[in-house]
Amino acid sequence: MPSPTSLTYDDIKTARDRIAGHVRRAAVLPYAEHVSVALEFTQYTGSFKARGAWNFVAAHREAGTLPAAGVTIASGGNAGLACAWAARGAGVPATVFLPQNAPRVKVDRLAEHGARVRLVGREYAEAAASCADFAADAGALLSHAYDDALIAAGAGTLLDEVLEQVPGLDTLVVAVGGGGLFAGVATAAHHHGIRAVGVEPTHCAALSEAVRAGEVVDVVPDSVAADSLGARRAAELALTAAQHPLSTLLTVPDEAIIRTRRDLWDHHRLAVEHAAATALSPLTTGAYAPAPGERVAIILCGANTDPATLSDNR
Repeated sequence: MPSPTSLTYDDIKTARDRIAGHVRRAAVLPYAEHVSVALEFTQYTGSFKARGAWNFVAAHREAGTLPAAGVTIASGGNAGLACAWAARGAGVPATVFLPQNAPRVKVDRLAEHGARVRLVGREYAEAAASCADFAADAGALLSHAYDDALIAAGAGTLLDEVLEQVPGLDTLVVAVGGGGLFAGVATAAHHHGIRAVGVEPTHCAALSEAVRAGEVVDVVPDSVAADSLGARRAAELALTAAQHPLSTLLTVPDEAIIRTRRDLWDHHRLAVEHAAATALSPLTTGAYAPAPGERVAIILCGANTDPATLSDNR
């Protein structure tokens, strides 16, 4: 298994072999001239998180370190769904801790996957502390929602699937919360000489703050996308990836995220959560203007959202 403090392209190739046949291949469609979107919200459990969760559980099962007490995780929702799905596939229980502001659709879906759900606090950090206590008391395997090399390696498998469908890809754009997805796809992108652009909500930018400080720091997340992207602290692996010369970080205001999400539904009939719209927002607002002929792919990462909010200003 990869080191918890480093991530290589070889780790991502190992993860791709491990999850093959267990996850859906990314669907990539044209969005505009030279711009494609990867519809990763069609993945099992409704987000990219299924890749990392399966890789994590399968790697521990191979190593003989998957306990009968199962897996436990603190999650804003998507990672918990993926963990529950992967645990059920491995035949072990999953106990999921979420902040109390987690969308009802995610809580209900966790129950559908057989997870034991516990709602604690208003932020991810509070849920994470209770989760760690539970792991120590119950003997369950503690999985992190994003700050784990196995999780990031699984997420990184997306890049090669996109590249197979967009030959000559120049730039990959992805939303950033804690940075597990960014760490994975950026590591793979850099291996191929591809630029990785990470996008954060303006007031939910743990990775940008870490880059400015030169180390991971705590932030107070406050965004319409905080249920998915509201990490208080970025992953060390994400900071390492963000410091690479082929990485760029951008921030976008909540107003742009809401508008982009609404546009995806109104004009493209794509129902996504705010985190997915975050990645596309720099292109719809002009905050990121591709160079002439630049081939860009954007990962639309999840769709665990309330359909009733798709056409309004929420």
